[in-house]
Amino acid sequence: MASKYETFAALHVPGDPVILYNIWDVGSANAVVAAGARALATGSHPVADANGWPDGQKVPLDFALANAKRIIDAVELPVTVDFEGAYSDDPEQGAENVARLKATGAVGCNFEDQVIGGEGLHPLELQLRRIATIRRAVGDDFYINARTDLFLKTQTYDDALIDQVVERGKAFADAGASGFFVPRLGDPKQIERVVREVPLPVNVIAYPGAPDKKVWADAGVARISHGPFPHRALMATLTEMAKAAID
Repeated sequence: MASKYETFAALHVPGDPVILYNIWDVGSANAVVAAGARALATGSHPVADANGWPDGQKVPLDFALANAKRIIDAVELPVTVDFEGAYSDDPEQGAENVARLKATGAVGCNFEDQVIGGEGLHPLELQLRRIATIRRAVGDDFYINARTDLFLKTQTYDDALIDQVVERGKAFADAGASGFFVPRLGDPKQIERVVREVPLPVNVIAYPGAPDKKVWADAGVARISHGPFPHRALMATLTEMAKAAID
């Protein structure tokens, strides 16, 4: 019988993307399971917001790990965790933290290249060392969804930016990444190029106003995440319902 990791990895099919409707606790996990999800993914922003912290690794590491374990223990589906920058810029410490995450039963994590609490992105050479060190620490049976935040650091989504995205994607693959996540990448032609040139399953995020998922599937996307948007929508609905009751 396939392991949860194997099941999860096999869901990443270019042209038939796995849909990850991001969750933050056991209640939201159970709701998404009931909707027919094939796998679950936490979002760092909703986890932080739901528990009273700002996003950006402000949730204490031990709390983040305990929250992940509670979700994983409550469901049968594979669960991947948005682990931001692994709670350390240092490759060895970050890898140790990801090994602790794997021990909770998580099948994978998002791992981003922005300097959390600082400016810009980590230099490519350092980010590759961070990915490679994580891979050595967790072995082959853990899905490292390597994220680049290039699209979040500019308003100019041109071919030069895609050149940088492709450069990072190829290098991440060589360093041991399992997948490639580019938040805010949305143009089908640009996605087609990234899919064509980067030897990893490509992950995009379904932001408000984004193309229909069929358009992205046709472009070769293998994974569509929803990030903070489910939690934001639910909180807006709760506010409106409370307002109606109070008024």
